[in-house]
Amino acid sequence: MDQPTAPGGAVRPAVVADLAAVAEIYAHYVTHTVTTFEEVVPEEAAWRERHRETTGRGLPFLVAEEAGTVVGYAYAGAWRPKPAYRHTVEDSLYLAPGHTGRGLGGALLRGVLAGAARAGARQMVAVIADTGVPASAALHRRHGFQEVGRLVEVGHKHGRWVDTVLMQRALGGD
Repeated sequence: MDQPTAPGGAVRPAVVADLAAVAEIYAHYVTHTVTTFEEVVPEEAAWRERHRETTGRGLPFLVAEEAGTVVGYAYAGAWRPKPAYRHTVEDSLYLAPGHTGRGLGGALLRGVLAGAARAGARQMVAVIADTGVPASAALHRRHGFQEVGRLVEVGHKHGRWVDTVLMQRALGGD
């Protein structure tokens, strides 16, 4: 399977050895931002379980590398646990600070879209915290997502209320 690339970087399937770097990237966002609504940094064991569950369903879990260092990741996971939602996935995509704006996010998202479609998913949903910085929503829009809703003040973190933007894109299918 050909993986998307970005100038100076490459995207490939994540392996267990990558998960410490994945955990470190995500920890920054948990600790310092409202981008994720998690408030406790997940242990590396939780990342092993996410990776196992994702890849066990045949869904993509990818990393972006620059000069041999993991600087971002993305995966497609279950949208909701109820069985009728099984053909809909949600993407999760994070880049290490200082590695945005280089095309890596787009390369990761293209890889996740393609991998989820190959796995039989029909719809992808993005739940994006409205932090006042529109980069994530803009990235998704450039890749065919449309805003389908907004949940107002559904998260409270670091002393502020945060909305979420719901975006969706069809992946194909019959």
